[in-house]
Amino acid sequence: MTTTAVELLEVVWGRASTAPTSASQLRALHILEHHDGINLRTLAETLASTPPSTSRLCDRLQAAGFVERAMSPEDRREVRLHLSSRGRVFLADLRARREHELRKVLADMPAAKRTALLDGLEAFCRAAATQIHGVTPDADTRTA
Repeated sequence: MTTTAVELLEVVWGRASTAPTSASQLRALHILEHHDGINLRTLAETLASTPPSTSRLCDRLQAAGFVERAMSPEDRREVRLHLSSRGRVFLADLRARREHELRKVLADMPAAKRTALLDGLEAFCRAAATQIHGVTPDADTRTA
């Protein structure tokens, strides 16, 4: 069931194209969105990649206008990476398009099943947050 759900989400989200970014570029943008100003080495480690490969990935993202590089105020040899305003707009637009596609699917579900799905997703988010961050988010934060 998990595999089927993942594949169906990929199909639904595929309707909201991530062009002009690749999957690895999109992952880098998400990391930069949540860790503004990290250096290249940290980004490479987070992506489980090498610094040269990550540098080339950032070159492409910078050329697209999604990423900005800046010298670190502490160490001028270190480059800090920032999501540009264009990158933020791109991610917001992608999220809106994906949400639109998901809402179309949810609209075809009976209300009781949507409520059950929401309860299950809240439990999933709490468990995932605990595993990833060691933090339990508020149980009363419903957004669907």
